[in-house]
Amino acid sequence: MNTSVNSVASTSGLTRRALLGAGAAGAFVFGLGWHPGAGAQGEAKKYGGAGMPNGVVEDPTVFVAIAADGIVAITCHRAEMGQGVRTGVPMILADELEADWAKVRVTQAPGDEARYGNQDTDGSRTTRHFFMPMRRCGAAARQMLESAAAARWGVPVAEVSARNHQLVHGPSGRTLGFGEVAADAAKLPVPATADLRLKKPADFRYIGTGKVPIVDGFDITTGRAQFGIDVLQPDMLFAVVARSPSYGGSLKRFDAAEAMKVPGVVKVVEIKGSPVPAAYLPLPGVAVIATNTWAAMQGRKALKLEWEGGPNGNYDSTAYRAELEAAAAKPGKVVRTAGDVDAAMKSADKVVKASYYIPHLAQAPMEPPSATARVANGRCELWGPFQSPQAVRGDVAKRLGMDAKDVTVNVTLLGGGFGRKSKGDFATEAALLAGQTEGKPVKVIWTREDDLHHGFYHTVSVEHLEAGLDKSGKPVAWLHRSVGPTLMALFMPDPKLESPIELGMGLANVPFAVSNLRLENPEAAAHTRVGWYRAVSNIPHAFAIQSFVDELAVAAGRDPKDFLLELLGPPRKIDPRDVNDTWNHGEDPALYPIDTGRLRRVAELAAKEAGWGRKMDKGHGLGIAAHYSFTTYVASVVEVAVGDKGELVIPRVDIAIDCGGIVNPERVRAQMEGACVMGIGNALAGEISFKDGRPMQDNFHQYEVLRMSAAPREIRVHMVPGDYDAPLGGVGEPGVPPIAPALCNAIHAATGKRIRNLPIRDQMKA
Repeated sequence: MNTSVNSVASTSGLTRRALLGAGAAGAFVFGLGWHPGAGAQGEAKKYGGAGMPNGVVEDPTVFVAIAADGIVAITCHRAEMGQGVRTGVPMILADELEADWAKVRVTQAPGDEARYGNQDTDGSRTTRHFFMPMRRCGAAARQMLESAAAARWGVPVAEVSARNHQLVHGPSGRTLGFGEVAADAAKLPVPATADLRLKKPADFRYIGTGKVPIVDGFDITTGRAQFGIDVLQPDMLFAVVARSPSYGGSLKRFDAAEAMKVPGVVKVVEIKGSPVPAAYLPLPGVAVIATNTWAAMQGRKALKLEWEGGPNGNYDSTAYRAELEAAAAKPGKVVRTAGDVDAAMKSADKVVKASYYIPHLAQAPMEPPSATARVANGRCELWGPFQSPQAVRGDVAKRLGMDAKDVTVNVTLLGGGFGRKSKGDFATEAALLAGQTEGKPVKVIWTREDDLHHGFYHTVSVEHLEAGLDKSGKPVAWLHRSVGPTLMALFMPDPKLESPIELGMGLANVPFAVSNLRLENPEAAAHTRVGWYRAVSNIPHAFAIQSFVDELAVAAGRDPKDFLLELLGPPRKIDPRDVNDTWNHGEDPALYPIDTGRLRRVAELAAKEAGWGRKMDKGHGLGIAAHYSFTTYVASVVEVAVGDKGELVIPRVDIAIDCGGIVNPERVRAQMEGACVMGIGNALAGEISFKDGRPMQDNFHQYEVLRMSAAPREIRVHMVPGDYDAPLGGVGEPGVPPIAPALCNAIHAATGKRIRNLPIRDQMKA
């Protein structure tokens, strides 16, 4: 081996606290954080944000700073990847504060959950977990400003109110700007939660109006925004990594002599992998560090590498599919049971059976993973597009042998995430390599090929369903077997059953009114890294269930929409615990029951707006699907037009969503539109396949994202108004699951061709 090569191993209410002033500048700088329910032994189970690691912080001293000139800086502690949190979260606080949005500036928090509370930007949780905490932060800060103004004037605080960035004395009409009293307000105690006066929804100035543009919009559209891949530091080096082709593989030997001859290459470093399961730690690999990206890439090409395939070196997704289908044909672990399914099947007038296949998918964000790190003087600083900066901080500290307080994680904008950037392997790579460069920062770049070859893929799945229909076509028995590798394979050795989280994504909590029902989960082993993907296991569960509902409707000679509503039964609220959903999205089952009335409503709304039942031209069809996920109810109706040679056009999609109170209507609309495009892309062409342990897709010519020519001509989003005093739902993910089944049901309506296996690809021409 070349001698120039190095190796690296691998409380219940707001407390009263002083606000910290900023001296002569007069800034209103809020200080330390507060965590609700500190986790005393024996206390009641926590739900929602309080149940997440490090809980919720709702102390205004953490999130708000007001300068003497009146500029309000609001810190956003979640990552922005297109969903709008850098606008939505500060906007909620600003509304309660009575701040003028034109005078608000948004700052990004680093990874520090002890200060900011949970920072995991996933699970469609940010708004539903932080809507009320941010309102309370804004209300507390507003009342402190009002108290400071009242003291300045020597009047009762009840006579003072904040209005659009001013403090107004009602009887006299006198006013003070926020900045004029910021220093005085900084000396006051934070009001107790019980003493806060929240606005009535009728008085909201920003929440629910849809009139607040995204704060990063101008910078993004003019190229000024900084994403992780844009980070530049003085004297920065660049690196790419050759990684183990198969999961669990290892490096037998390598020779870097030719790589070191490439102009610009300065060092080649081996990255030692971690034993499987390695969670988010890097795969074993060999990094080439250079003065520019091109030199690093050319150096990587010149490496001579020999890999040991390991336990998954023979992984073949075609053969594995046959294994899953065989497992789905046999009984599995019973997840939920009611009545006597076997007896009901035997006595049924007709039994319908179908199996559905969904392949691995890659998140494939437009910005591939990239991270920059500097290690010097016993400290590490990172910059990058991190969905989970606290996980990055912990992993890097552990791998470098540092205390977490000596690791700073700066979060940039994310050029898409979809779950991929919640795994910080690329950040740990950057930190390990920066430790080998004498204090110079190193940026690790993943190419598109790297992203598709070494990701954390959405699980492959086979879903087998059977139903018995009586003479009237009513379902009297329902059997569903769901089989696929689990997310938990990242964290524990050889788990073969879906976790409660995955079971709670549309399987255990299927809300149908069928008296005889059994849900099973056969075993399946993981042969590659399986990770979070937008909507996660709701995708295969919704695709299979909603496609099967359409098949049953056809078998019963019924209208698919009417049949779906009949299956849902009368409006009722189901306690998740009664259907063995022990996860319930981490929410309190008393506050978040499964509401079939809301699911019926979105199905009826989407159907109405799409003109369900209208006469269709030859080759045209409508398909419907509805699904509950992330505490939100979404239904879609897809219209297709299929030509004589199988050419598929999607003239229109109607999506109805009920997520409770709507904070930012335009972002809800954008998320539903994006989910529609992503769902159609998944259905038409999305597939990562494996041979000899290696993914077979290299770039977007093989792993296709939806092209404009294949996108719907029109997407119409219909939002059900909600109550701001009731618990909110998620928005980022729930739009994806019903799209693929609605599309495939529409294809059947137009052509009579039933699509049970994704991606659709050339099945239209068969």
